[in-house]
Amino acid sequence: MKLRLIISLILLIATISSCKKWLEVEPESEISAPVLFSTENGFMEALNGIYNRCSETDLYGKELTFGTPEVLAQNYTMGYNEGLNYTPTSQYNYSNSKFIERKDKIWAGLYNAIVNANLILENIDKKKDIFTGVNYGLIKGEALALRAYLHFDLLRLFAPSYLRNASGKGVPYANAYTKDITPMSSVSEVIEKALTDLEAAKKLLAQDPIRSAGYLVNYPVVTDTTTNTEERASIPFLQNRRHRLNYYAVCGELARVYLYKNDKTNALNNALEVINAKKFPWTLKADFNAFEEAKKDRILYKELVFAWYIPKSWYVPGATEDIKENWFVTGTRGLYLNEDAAKSIYETSTGTVDLRFKNWLSITGVGAAKTYDIVKYNRNSQSDAATANLHYLMAPAIRLSELYYIAAECTYPADPQKAITYINTVRFQRDKEDLNVNSQEEFTVALIKECRKEWLGEGQLFYMYKRLNRSIIGQTGTTIPATDKILVLPLPQDEVVYGGR
Repeated sequence: MKLRLIISLILLIATISSCKKWLEVEPESEISAPVLFSTENGFMEALNGIYNRCSETDLYGKELTFGTPEVLAQNYTMGYNEGLNYTPTSQYNYSNSKFIERKDKIWAGLYNAIVNANLILENIDKKKDIFTGVNYGLIKGEALALRAYLHFDLLRLFAPSYLRNASGKGVPYANAYTKDITPMSSVSEVIEKALTDLEAAKKLLAQDPIRSAGYLVNYPVVTDTTTNTEERASIPFLQNRRHRLNYYAVCGELARVYLYKNDKTNALNNALEVINAKKFPWTLKADFNAFEEAKKDRILYKELVFAWYIPKSWYVPGATEDIKENWFVTGTRGLYLNEDAAKSIYETSTGTVDLRFKNWLSITGVGAAKTYDIVKYNRNSQSDAATANLHYLMAPAIRLSELYYIAAECTYPADPQKAITYINTVRFQRDKEDLNVNSQEEFTVALIKECRKEWLGEGQLFYMYKRLNRSIIGQTGTTIPATDKILVLPLPQDEVVYGGR
């Protein structure tokens, strides 16, 4: 179903005066707010428009999921004839025109979505009496959570980490729909404002239907072999809550932000709230390993606490319509892994065969020319019900496994064995033997390796390197030092005028 966006043009200005960068948000034209926000459905449509904007290919529909952050994390091999112009980005050439175009679109697109969240928040309390059931809390809670989520990703891209420079220049935190210039906030100020929004969202989402015993997470297209039934609700807005920033997704994002701040107590509490709810079941190995595409769950769908719906972004083998581009193209022109890199990431020389290696990579070529295509996002080319995939087309945003990794990291200093148990819980689901480490450093190295396996093509590993101030591991085993020159993307230097599309 196509979702209409609020048409809201905003102007982003990055000035150089006195070495200060500013963000100016100035509406130039828009659908009449009194008309749009005169009904409950208008607020729903406006909120859906933000998700739709974020799912475009310049944001989470490609670039922020399996584009720029993955390239920066050295998660792809760059062939000599690489055709997507990511090679300069993999070399941290931040003056390259293609890189500048992409990162400026990320900046502009995220702030466009933020402005539209602020437009909802500007109007919702004035119209509180038009809402039915729990919809006021859902809509306001999601709008606050989206504002925090998007600002946090801006911070993780365009500012120093909290560990390196908490008082350093962050990004503008636009928390009002206004024509006034939004000043730059420090890294710690952005963190605190994001936490304030997320904590408020968590309270507002207390009555989220996903928390009810009757809401069972399962495959929405066909039933699987468990006793769970498909997600159903009489009102479409209440269906598929994990495709949105639901209550548990807000807990997950709180865990992320608190961990970024190195507040391990609050990070652990929020991670455990998701884990202990037992709302998100592990994907059956039979579904992960299924030979038939229509019965296969490549992305471990039931474990997604939050994901972006991106129906036109993924590659469908053999399809001739609705596909914008095959980024994981066979051969060396697209994004792939050479044999050594693939086997190094998944540590194939030791232990059992990792199910992620088995199901997310497909070997091509022969002899010394062997490479691995990334098939994590492949889809069945057939659209009829008999051969439909198990689940919708989604870009993973927050996984159940990430909450186990956060719990492990927060627990290790006080209880190393319990921390390792959290990691081994995930490894068991991927057919990997138990992990054994004997020190904090060994644990951190092992955790990064585990996250690299789990998050391949999902855009999260770069942020982990940055948060921990760890060197990035290159394809050949070389390391890229953790410096702000590498880890902090330059802010846009020119005015960027863009619209709500």
